[in-house]
Amino acid sequence: STVEHGFPHQPSALAFDPRLQLMAIGTKSGAIKIYGAPGVEFTGLHKDTTAVTQMHFLPGQGRLLSLLDDNTIHLWELVAGPPRELGGVKKEGVVSLNEVGSYSLPGRPGIESCSATRVTVLLLLKSCDLLCIGTEGGGVYFLELPRLLLKDNLTLPQDQITQSLPDDYRCGKSLGPVESLQEHPQQSGKILIGYSRGLVVLWDLNARHADQLFLGKQQLESLVWERSGSLFVSSHNDGGYSVWSVTSGNACNPQPVSSTIPYGPFPCKAINKILWRTTQAGSPVLLYSGGMPRASYGDRHCLTIQQDKDHVTLDFTSRVIDFFTVHSVEQEKEFDDPSALVVLLEEELVVIDLQTPGWPSLPTPYLAPLHSSAITCSCHISSVPPKLWERLVNAGRQSWPICGGKNLAPPPKQQELLLTGHEDGTVRFWDASGVALTPLYKLSTANVFHTDCDPCDDPQDPGNDPDMQQEEEWPPFRKVGCFDPYSDDPRLGIQKISLCKYSNKLLVAGTAGQVIVLGLNDERSDHSVDVSVVDLLQDREGFTWKGHDRLEPRLKPAPFPPGFQPQVLVQCLPPASVTAVALHAEWNLIAFGTSHGFGLFDYHRRNAVLVKALCTLHPNDSLAMEGPLSRVKSLKKSLRQSFRRIRKSRVSGKKRTITTPTSKANAALAEQEEVAPVQRRIEPRSADDSLSGVVRCLCFADTFLRDGTHHGPTLWAGTNSGSVYAYALEVPGVGSGRACERGGASESSTCVEAVLGKEIQLMHRAPVVSISVLDGRGKPLPDPYEASQDLAIAPDMTNAHSVLIASEEQLKVFSLPKVSAKTKFKLTAHEGCRVRKVALVVFSSAVQEDYSEHTLVCLTNLGDMHLFNIPGLRPQVRYDCIRKEDISGIASCVFTKNGQGENNMFNVLMKKKKQKKLESPCCFTLSLIFFTYKYLHQTVWHKCLDLVLLQQSCVSNLLWNEKQKHSSDFCCSVSVFKAELFKPASGAKNSFSAAACLLSSAGFYLISPSEYERFSLSAKVLTEPLCSVQLDRPLEFTLAR
Repeated sequence: STVEHGFPHQPSALAFDPRLQLMAIGTKSGAIKIYGAPGVEFTGLHKDTTAVTQMHFLPGQGRLLSLLDDNTIHLWELVAGPPRELGGVKKEGVVSLNEVGSYSLPGRPGIESCSATRVTVLLLLKSCDLLCIGTEGGGVYFLELPRLLLKDNLTLPQDQITQSLPDDYRCGKSLGPVESLQEHPQQSGKILIGYSRGLVVLWDLNARHADQLFLGKQQLESLVWERSGSLFVSSHNDGGYSVWSVTSGNACNPQPVSSTIPYGPFPCKAINKILWRTTQAGSPVLLYSGGMPRASYGDRHCLTIQQDKDHVTLDFTSRVIDFFTVHSVEQEKEFDDPSALVVLLEEELVVIDLQTPGWPSLPTPYLAPLHSSAITCSCHISSVPPKLWERLVNAGRQSWPICGGKNLAPPPKQQELLLTGHEDGTVRFWDASGVALTPLYKLSTANVFHTDCDPCDDPQDPGNDPDMQQEEEWPPFRKVGCFDPYSDDPRLGIQKISLCKYSNKLLVAGTAGQVIVLGLNDERSDHSVDVSVVDLLQDREGFTWKGHDRLEPRLKPAPFPPGFQPQVLVQCLPPASVTAVALHAEWNLIAFGTSHGFGLFDYHRRNAVLVKALCTLHPNDSLAMEGPLSRVKSLKKSLRQSFRRIRKSRVSGKKRTITTPTSKANAALAEQEEVAPVQRRIEPRSADDSLSGVVRCLCFADTFLRDGTHHGPTLWAGTNSGSVYAYALEVPGVGSGRACERGGASESSTCVEAVLGKEIQLMHRAPVVSISVLDGRGKPLPDPYEASQDLAIAPDMTNAHSVLIASEEQLKVFSLPKVSAKTKFKLTAHEGCRVRKVALVVFSSAVQEDYSEHTLVCLTNLGDMHLFNIPGLRPQVRYDCIRKEDISGIASCVFTKNGQGENNMFNVLMKKKKQKKLESPCCFTLSLIFFTYKYLHQTVWHKCLDLVLLQQSCVSNLLWNEKQKHSSDFCCSVSVFKAELFKPASGAKNSFSAAACLLSSAGFYLISPSEYERFSLSAKVLTEPLCSVQLDRPLEFTLAR
């Protein structure tokens, strides 16, 4: 089955069921997505990948009509499956969306038969038994529902209307296509028919005659009734709208009551759709899209809301597809009283609260555009504490007007967070615990600084000038929506994120050298942020920074909403992009690195502990030196190769006299070994590279550095030139038998001190990708607070520790404190690839709950994944995971710490594009987002190791495919691969078994937007979501497939 995440790709139609509170979105690829309350989602796929142009719900029935671009009409139904049994308790069946019928309007005989019967508009009567169809030829047809039978006796050709028109209006011209059909709100059977030329006819369906004619002279775009039925409003292509009065006894009405061009008098664009909603306050709410002055704002995507003197022009960043209001539809109610406006845009869904003064926008619990601003970094947090989770949910909680259906999915056993940093300086928190990503909370760092995009920072604000204000307040634009792929100030971009889930401390670092420490607060706060400047070059002479300026911090108190609020701002100089960060909340320390060095800062005492300068060149200078450097490298390489050839020729010359068969065989074998890519020769990198000072990784560890008997806090830093610096730290209250209180260090006035303990230089100067310290048992050290709060097994401090250093070319383990090499694996020499991402992951046995193994997982530049045991670094498995051409996907990959759920297997299941079948375990995406994927097997959630991929391109959706448990292809492919992936290592205890692998009964594949047309919702196997809906009609049980 196919499931779509994020915002649908190329939406084309919108519908709403006010009784069931369900919303439907159709796409250009023929997909239908129905949404209700958060977690309620249904998917339908047409047989052909044709654009959905219109959709209409049959209110309360769970039925949906869709019109495709190929002129076919389809009927869909929500159908319930048989009741389920969970733990011996009978539960209601899961509802799915199924197509039950289709209809194509037959063409009339003649050359223009196809165009004449092309459907332009649909109208579903309130009785839900008749569908009115307007066509391009001007005719109106009627279809009986739900049988989809054409009622020939009700067909209304355009000629019949033309005969009743006055001669001066007829003029031999055609009325044009039917543009709008609207049923009278109080009198059933009476329909407004609007033609493109401007004519509007009130047609009595029962008497089959025209009650009234409204002779409009401007090209018509849309119609809408007022609730009482005494008047209606028409919008036109000149940017204006007209109000018409409906009175009995007046068969022909040549003039409207009023006509208005709101943004005239200059030529304006058409008002594509208009709504009129009555309120108890007296003044109606008028909503319409378009109508902007053609010359000045013709390229704007706008929707206007008017009520009395209140007038707002919502300015969107993408095209308006359609919109509707959530309002009262009960017949006994006198007013509409709209509560919300829902606008479907090309790139996002926007909801406006119409009951709150100012009409603010509401955050959406689904359909969030993950690419609203370019994603620059990500961070995954597993097993989030309940208190932190509740506070995050409360910080971003908002009401949601679409609340239909019931989510039947069981609650997750643990909560998981995905944090994404964006180019606009925001950090977004996503609920990654379920099947879909749900936005929880958005943090903005822009209000910490004075930026160009903040109008309040300009001392010469044009708003203070009455003349300027009068010129700029019309039209009254207001930017709405979160989709904005172009940042106003790229210096705000978030580059690194680190979160301590136990102390509620958040560390974010940006493009302009800003490092911000934030704390969680449930209340709104007005305060100033402490600012500390750290000069990484320590005023070194001869250096001139040629890059962007630093962001100017706000010195006065600023308002901060509930959630994470900034406490300390550390500004690095030069203001280069931050390349690495580390947070240790238990010691109140943060470490940060750029292309010029790294620093250590005590955010409790607000002082810098350590500053280490590594580079004196601006990164841009490397472009000017690229030619000479590459030339030197090539010269060295050619000289080295020449000497090797000479050496080989001498050796071969000495052995030419030996002609025995054994010598020939040995020579052939040596030649074969030399040609075979078993172990490649690695050339050392230049030490003069201007990028050698880039800090690649930082980490804190409580380990043995000075001697083998005393352990204490340490800081480790790895650079781009293969250098590793290890500092011994003296933290007050740590290592002296006194444990620091949570959230703050000892009250002693003693400052933190740092002393260089070790310095390691890798032989080939390959960039250091990751540094991890292993305890006496060869396991990674626990996170801060985990050991002191008994949240994890305490590390082994009795046996010798070791440090695992992963460079781009090899993995190496050193013993501590002597820093002597224990074991290594030359990945580049053996496999011809370079390491890009590394993580230590916990794999738990599905058979024995108390057994788990720590494994080193690394992703290479070729897109393949390698697994090694630690600390022995024995290769376990290799798998081709991502296309090597997907450079952005590989560079932005993130591994989770462990797999959670009942089956903590590293279960990677990928779709082979050509064969379209699952063949082996893998958890990856070829597109934008990380997802925490879960598999449903009867009553148990099975979850694989999560692999996060975040691409910085604009991506609108993610898809995966699941095969059923009883699929022979799936079971066969798993059984073939299990011998390779889950083959027990020699001496391994209770290694993963094939039976454990088969517990996960569903696989998936993901599709990038660039391949959307080929591999997207054209798949015909549909998802069965865990949700239900209460309908007015009975839900027939269907047998499960």
